[in-house]
Amino acid sequence: MPPAGAEPQPQSFTTPEVQVSDQPHDTEEADAYMDPNLDRERIRILPGSSETAASFQFDNEDHTLGNALRYVIMKNPDVEFCGYSIPHPSEAKLNLRIQTYDNVSVYTVLEKGLKDLEDLCDVVIDKFTVAREDFKSGGQDTEMRDAWGRV
Repeated sequence: MPPAGAEPQPQSFTTPEVQVSDQPHDTEEADAYMDPNLDRERIRILPGSSETAASFQFDNEDHTLGNALRYVIMKNPDVEFCGYSIPHPSEAKLNLRIQTYDNVSVYTVLEKGLKDLEDLCDVVIDKFTVAREDFKSGGQDTEMRDAWGRV
């Protein structure tokens, strides 16, 4: 166990589709997978992690991402546990712990959770945009409705 206050040591992990690391990449191949606007040092794998149980630290994130990501990841039937914490309110850090059943990789689960959350956000944005445009145009359907169309 590292001494109190020690910075987590950088680690990398690989999935069949993409290599992810908390170290900056210098290769064109790695850059092809990464969004050029992505800050590559915002996520770290904390020490003591294994293929089926790992803790991640996200910089500059809070409960907004933590709770949504925990919810989406827990919907995955291969996940035994997913929880998050904010170590201290004055630090903009989010710790996320994932444990999986059998030989399912936590790294694959995290990638899937992030992708599923992104897809969910896209649906919300699309539905909001359609409703806003309908409201602005003075359309027939200007009342607030729930997901099933009820007023």
